[in-house]
Amino acid sequence: MMRRGRRRALWLVLALLVMPTPAPGETLGEVYRRVNPSVVVIRARGEEVTEQGLSRFREIGSGVLISADGKVATAAHVVHTMNEIAVEFLGEDPVPARVIASEPRADVSVLQASVVPRDAVVAKLTDSDPVRVGDAVFVVGAPYGLSHSLSTGVISARWEADTVTRDFPLAEFFQTDAVINTGNSGGPMFTRAGDLIGIVSHNISKSGGSEGLGFVVTANTVRKLLVEGNRRWYGLDLVLVTGPTAQALNVPQPGGFLVKQVVKDSVAGRMGLRGGDRIGIVEGQKLVVGGDILLAVQGLTVASNEDMVKVLKSLETLQRGQDLRVKILRDKKIQELSMKWTGW
Repeated sequence: MMRRGRRRALWLVLALLVMPTPAPGETLGEVYRRVNPSVVVIRARGEEVTEQGLSRFREIGSGVLISADGKVATAAHVVHTMNEIAVEFLGEDPVPARVIASEPRADVSVLQASVVPRDAVVAKLTDSDPVRVGDAVFVVGAPYGLSHSLSTGVISARWEADTVTRDFPLAEFFQTDAVINTGNSGGPMFTRAGDLIGIVSHNISKSGGSEGLGFVVTANTVRKLLVEGNRRWYGLDLVLVTGPTAQALNVPQPGGFLVKQVVKDSVAGRMGLRGGDRIGIVEGQKLVVGGDILLAVQGLTVASNEDMVKVLKSLETLQRGQDLRVKILRDKKIQELSMKWTGW
């Protein structure tokens, strides 16, 4: 028995000696350098109504190239209502870009860059469902304008849609302790293997800085809403008004969508929709008023968020040459506007 045991031990040692050694895995630095060329810096200019009047401002954020033809995923709050947008690939000059798909209620948008460098790297959206709490991740972005900065952490939690914030009810979120600051918004979150699993949205902070409560929209949310779902961009910012607020604004139905802002040279702009021009107090609530109130789209009433979801779903099937029709309340009068859908 002793000899047999020794022979087995000898064979085990020999097997280990001749067994091929596993190739060393990539270091974090190597993975970062491999995926970093897919990351872009986004610089945008916009306008907003304040108590002092119309104010112009600039926004800086991040994004990631998700297709070879120049589609860039980012956070909606970085680009959704901007009049001018430029993306800056690694080592390249900024090039113009435009929003082609957007879902602000999930804080995700897709841009179309006008030019894509030959050596640009595409980061394909990965199935984010297998990601678990405790998995190591990293974020690349432009915090405070410091482009292509790396921060690391883990997945701290997963949150289903409509469980974290009312601002983004359609977003499924990863929570992470990776450092996220102003300028990181819209940037990619990768696994340690370099798989794109999410788009940075926001953090929760009492100090104004990063406190380890960062929230990242899952890649599957982006795919479902903007790639497979084709949520088009129409160039307007809306606020739902219901109850006493709707009554005070003379809305002739239970609710409607107040048009806060209309982007120049957008579908909404070409249709003739008007945004607000001043801040008002309505039923104790500060609102941008003076703009149109959206009552119906394609004959479908929009008096609730659920109504708007149905309308956006129906608009996904709108074809070139078909009419896009809206009913609005303007200056206490109901009007109808329409235009031929020409695509992008």
